[in-house]
Amino acid sequence: MPDTASTPLDIPSLKDRVSAEEWQLRVDLAAAYRLVALYGWSDLVFTHISARIPGPEHHFLINPYGLMFDEITASSLVKVDQACNKLDDSPFPVNPAGFTIHSAVHAVREDAGCVLHTHTRAGVAVSAQRDGVLPISQQSTFVLASLAYHDYEGVAFREDEKPRLQADLGDRRFLMLRNHGLLTVGRTIADAFLNMYVFESTCQIQIAAQSGGSALTHVNPQIVEGVSHAMKVQTGGLGGAFAWPALIRKLDRIDPSYKT
Repeated sequence: MPDTASTPLDIPSLKDRVSAEEWQLRVDLAAAYRLVALYGWSDLVFTHISARIPGPEHHFLINPYGLMFDEITASSLVKVDQACNKLDDSPFPVNPAGFTIHSAVHAVREDAGCVLHTHTRAGVAVSAQRDGVLPISQQSTFVLASLAYHDYEGVAFREDEKPRLQADLGDRRFLMLRNHGLLTVGRTIADAFLNMYVFESTCQIQIAAQSGGSALTHVNPQIVEGVSHAMKVQTGGLGGAFAWPALIRKLDRIDPSYKT
């Protein structure tokens, strides 16, 4: 059997050049990129996951633009400021236009430790539907409990769109970008990833259910209203941290090079 694990790029390790806290954040963010690739949510080298480095500086980690998500490692991630200017001597480019949506969210949400954005087929398909997310699955109830919508204004690189996106998002954890894709906000990388897993599953289920051609049964609205408590019970109050260790073990069995 050929070795199918990805080959690490020849990148000097930053482990001894950054704080232990930043290194762990780098490892977790690299893991999130690998998981997005593993679950088939990546769009070649496009879309981004950003993570805020703790501290007053408002510095962030983002992917080196041009690398496939399954190539990304902890040391290849690029540190940027709020305007996506590189803050280190990384040889990799960054995509300021791609950071526009992320910076808009980070600027107004102190709880946004991580912002995850995708362009999956199911996500874009539901974002193009007039009624958006339908209450037809258990997964959808978790999303509907904290869902916002933002209308499409073209490729998201203009600064003047930010206030409208910020107002539409408000304090929600799930944002459907109409005709564009999905976005989740999390206090941690694990939270943002679990939110996206639920969001993406919701969209896949909806497209599959609609393809059956028969009328759909909607969940009672009262159930949606009480779902926030149900989610806490489901994860033991841990949110994404409940599933994250298992996801890390899964990655380690496949290819642990994300940690380099």
